[in-house]
Amino acid sequence: MKTLTLANDLRITDVCLGTMTFGEQNSEAEAHAQLDWALAHGITFVDTAEMYPIPPRKETQGRTEALVGAWIAKNRARRKDFVLASKIAGPGRREWIRNGDTHVSAKTVPWAIDDSLKRLQTDWIDLYQIHWPERYVPSFGAWQFDPSLDREAVPIAEQVAALAKAIQAGKIRAYGLSNETAYGLCEFARVAKELGAPPPASVQNGYSLVNRLFDGDLAEASHRLAIPLLAYSPLAMGLLTDKARGGFPKESRLGRFADFGQRYKKPRVVEAAKRYAALADRLGMPLGALALAFVRSRFFVASTIIGATSVAQLEEQLRWADVVLSKEALAGIEAINAEFSSPAAQ
Repeated sequence: MKTLTLANDLRITDVCLGTMTFGEQNSEAEAHAQLDWALAHGITFVDTAEMYPIPPRKETQGRTEALVGAWIAKNRARRKDFVLASKIAGPGRREWIRNGDTHVSAKTVPWAIDDSLKRLQTDWIDLYQIHWPERYVPSFGAWQFDPSLDREAVPIAEQVAALAKAIQAGKIRAYGLSNETAYGLCEFARVAKELGAPPPASVQNGYSLVNRLFDGDLAEASHRLAIPLLAYSPLAMGLLTDKARGGFPKESRLGRFADFGQRYKKPRVVEAAKRYAALADRLGMPLGALALAFVRSRFFVASTIIGATSVAQLEEQLRWADVVLSKEALAGIEAINAEFSSPAAQ
């Protein structure tokens, strides 16, 4: 397992355990088994969010953090052995969070952090991320900017100041962004420098064989600003695995929740997945191994977030983490990408 150091000496592993299934598809016992397994196998980076589990619902909001917190309470001596990341939800149809106050502001940042700390049963969060921007941006499958959808938003300077204050108070060690744009990375870095505050330590965006929007201006911004990517959905919510070749299994997220993950159900996305599956067959490897190894090979990726509903799935994904793609494999990927360029974002 490789490690990389982010801001404030945060040493993260290049594989991160995602927890969005905890509390919906996974019980407390199953969640704790995954955490035990991950740490036992060298994964010392865990990612969660106040909004989880997914799909988000009023009845379950905060349950994932609570399950992680129950594990921490039973393993108090191990808290210093791993990096814990969480997120504050941004504006949107989540009226049950903070009584509807889902702005990311000087008021809500400490409020949200304190709520997460209580659920997580810990004194600090290592990496605290803005789940999606306060301002309008196209995201979650949309990619074309529409100025008519712009809205009034909390200034980035206010957000940076609030996060810097939380770092000074010892409640978080660093902050990051998520579902951000190149403009956002540059503006947060610029404002932080102007205020004499810490810059963002990372950006967590979706990235996979069928979602390569990060390859362009985001990759440049990430590189020049030293804000690496934490790549989520590297397997496109299971689409890029052999189990999805005959359609989405009923127990999978894409099969279980009809209105969830629509960007991965588009005809061109499914067709692209078939092409990548054929390439994996020619190379003699599982489709998931091809997909995960590709994401891990990118120069801007610091850690790849994997998620599962069982320890067996985690074991399989960690085996794939050892795969190094040949020049033939990379050339095959680029040939398919030339025909199906980021179909999940179109």
